[in-house]
Amino acid sequence: MTSVPPTTPVQRVAAACRLMHEAQGPLPVNTLIAATGCSSRQLQRDFADVLDTTPRTYGRSVRTTLARHRLAGATRVTDAIYDAGYGSVRAFYEEAAQRLGMSPRDYANGAPHHVLLWSITDTDIGTVMAVAAPQGLCSTGIGEPAELMERVKREFPAAILLRDDGAMTDVMSALVHLAAGRSAPDLPLHVQGTAFQARVWSALKEIPEGDTRTYAEVAQSINAPSSARAVANACGANPTAIVVPCHRVVRTDGSLGGYYWGIEIKRDLLQREATP
Repeated sequence: MTSVPPTTPVQRVAAACRLMHEAQGPLPVNTLIAATGCSSRQLQRDFADVLDTTPRTYGRSVRTTLARHRLAGATRVTDAIYDAGYGSVRAFYEEAAQRLGMSPRDYANGAPHHVLLWSITDTDIGTVMAVAAPQGLCSTGIGEPAELMERVKREFPAAILLRDDGAMTDVMSALVHLAAGRSAPDLPLHVQGTAFQARVWSALKEIPEGDTRTYAEVAQSINAPSSARAVANACGANPTAIVVPCHRVVRTDGSLGGYYWGIEIKRDLLQREATP
């Protein structure tokens, strides 16, 4: 029986979408217009009216979704990338990783369906774990491996967490250097916080290695001189220990104050940074 060609915008869009799902990704425009019986301009207009997108963007989202599902069950990230139809890892990060990026709302909801890579390594101050999205570092922690993993699962309960030591090599190398009190290349961050927390974290990164500031001095530096207590709270909420050096902030009397990962680690970090 001969199939009836689609005649309405919804029917044409549905037919094109069905083909792209069968192909598991975008298709040449000539293939789509042959199947829908309309011009390229008409198909673009139909997609804009029905789905508020373009055929190519829709096809890419199909491939991204496939990559996400493959990543969820993959042993190796690169295998999942190629299985999803990407010609290279670079192509994946140029297209799919951007679509897998995390909005503040997604972060607050536990990063649903987002792919986050993690790695763990021994350093001079203990075991350090890092979690990263394509846009940058999301979280670092210091402590026992099992406890760190549980913390990450609580922080990103809906994310797809994949261990990839190879992809995280540069990140972990930088963390090893920072834990030893040595300088390291800046790591891009992809963290979420309030506007005030962001101002505090930015100010902390301006504290030179080997120096300290008081909570009051940090408050003054962000033009909030009466907010020393809030600065302390922002330091405690810092998701990227060592990278954002909240350990360099002390009390006005010179005592160390608090540190989420323990006073001994804070003291150790400061001593290492002060040693030439």
